[in-house]
Amino acid sequence: MEWCALKELLDVEAERINSPAFIGEDPVQFPRRFEKQEDIEAASLLSATIAWGNRKMICRDCDKLMGLMADDPHAFIMEGAWEEIPDELNIHRTFFGRNLKYYLRGLKLAFERYGTIEGVAAKSGAAESELPAWTFVKLLSEVLREANDGKTDSRCLPVNIDTTALKRVNMALRWLVRDDGIVDMGVWKVLRPSQLFIPMDVHVSDVSRQLGLLERKSTDRKAVEQLTGRLREFRPEDPCVYDFALFGIGMGL
Repeated sequence: MEWCALKELLDVEAERINSPAFIGEDPVQFPRRFEKQEDIEAASLLSATIAWGNRKMICRDCDKLMGLMADDPHAFIMEGAWEEIPDELNIHRTFFGRNLKYYLRGLKLAFERYGTIEGVAAKSGAAESELPAWTFVKLLSEVLREANDGKTDSRCLPVNIDTTALKRVNMALRWLVRDDGIVDMGVWKVLRPSQLFIPMDVHVSDVSRQLGLLERKSTDRKAVEQLTGRLREFRPEDPCVYDFALFGIGMGL
């Protein structure tokens, strides 16, 4: 497909999918329930963390998770009552109570130390980094390990930080940073939409290869860099708007 025709296709599909109608079928609806930044941050990270598999199941389990936190995620985290959650409680697929508690211990320490999760990103130097999401996750991972006696949990954040596509964190950052006022919330100012990277999973990578946007066979960080670089040629100030297009084309919406 010629470059101009491809850009036109992506622009049309992005505008079609990036609409208020998208919200009710997507886990972005859960952080959108809240107004306080700390609640939005917690709901974004936690909802994105369990956002894999069937969308209906994801939304069902995100709804249950918000209910488990009494629809007040920041207060729930800071009060520490989550230590009573059974380790074997199934949150979503292979994510259990023990994984949730690991994450919440870390988020509690992050909020105590930096005030907001945006504060973690600022402290990490993400704004000056060529790979802001990965730079942010390196510091957040350190905070989680510190809060959990040095242990790691790959169900919460990837441990292969130099190679991971970081799909779920990049999705949460899209919600937190993009500010077009339609689907994404744009509550963070530490990063600009131009600095975001595409949340890449198998579906997005397959569609991108079919469209000629991606040559790399692996679905890893280098593939994310390659694809996002191509999309920046179309819209340098906001490459991740095309996440909507690639998702819609890939799911046949």
